[in-house]
Amino acid sequence: MEPIVEEARSLIVNTNKKGFLYEIKKHRILYLMCIPALIPMIMFSYIPFAGIWMAFTDFNVVDGIFGSQFVGLDNFKFFFTNSMGWKVTYNTLFINFFGIILGVIVPVTIAILLHEIRNVTFKKLTQSMMFFPYFISWVVVGAIIYGIFSTDVGVANRMLEFFGMDPIRWYSEPKYWKAIIIMASVWKWSGYSSIIYLAAMANFDESLYESAKVDGANKLQRIFYLTVPMLKPAIIILTLMSVGRIFYGDFGMIYGIVGNNPVLSDEVTVIDTYVYQSMRTLGFSYATAIGLLQSVMGLILVTLANRTAKKINDGEGLF
Repeated sequence: MEPIVEEARSLIVNTNKKGFLYEIKKHRILYLMCIPALIPMIMFSYIPFAGIWMAFTDFNVVDGIFGSQFVGLDNFKFFFTNSMGWKVTYNTLFINFFGIILGVIVPVTIAILLHEIRNVTFKKLTQSMMFFPYFISWVVVGAIIYGIFSTDVGVANRMLEFFGMDPIRWYSEPKYWKAIIIMASVWKWSGYSSIIYLAAMANFDESLYESAKVDGANKLQRIFYLTVPMLKPAIIILTLMSVGRIFYGDFGMIYGIVGNNPVLSDEVTVIDTYVYQSMRTLGFSYATAIGLLQSVMGLILVTLANRTAKKINDGEGLF
């Protein structure tokens, strides 16, 4: 027994001695292949980390990032004591929360319906049409929404008049625009997300469906008791990735749809658009502080969500 133990110990010692340089030498081709991706990642993701210090200073161009006056947490305090700070945080969380909920329900429903279609030609055509909005820019989406909700020529007001109802001045009524933006986001991304769920369904064991059919399960029962439970891991992973960005608003979406409309700005301004506005009026330090706060809160939320997902999903999570 002792010779075996000694041999195992010597093997472990020799392996540890090899260390990092041995690993690089052994897999040098693979590491060389990673270099084209590592260089831009280091340049654009890690070197800019130095700019985080700006959030704790009163930055000015003359003194530079590290020479500007240190102000500690003053930029963060101003954000939390500013009424607009709480307003944009609420707008961001509201839009993203319902965007995440509907962004799961709608794509999963589309994927399940497409999965049940047996006509291959119709299935591919429908799938392509639903995927098309993903390639449309938010500027084009904004033009489409203007064509729907414009006071004079909008389709929405024409329909209201058809049913004998008074037209609505949509671009002068802020209360409607959170819902409009959420619906636009779900419409644009649902086709793309449904492709991911369809790819997950492609690996499902068809014999399970055949067995359930033989046992007398109808189509709805097969969906609720087979398809949805098997999709749960994919749903959890995509939801966790969305939760990590719940403090981030889609800058292009807000500006593409609403633009600089001052009537609607208070209702739909999110943290990202507020950072853009603050960068011009309150300086780079304040904008950097808000961006850092977004990242920290996103990290905390995705960690908590991942821990919760592991508890309710038999240890399965994002990491």
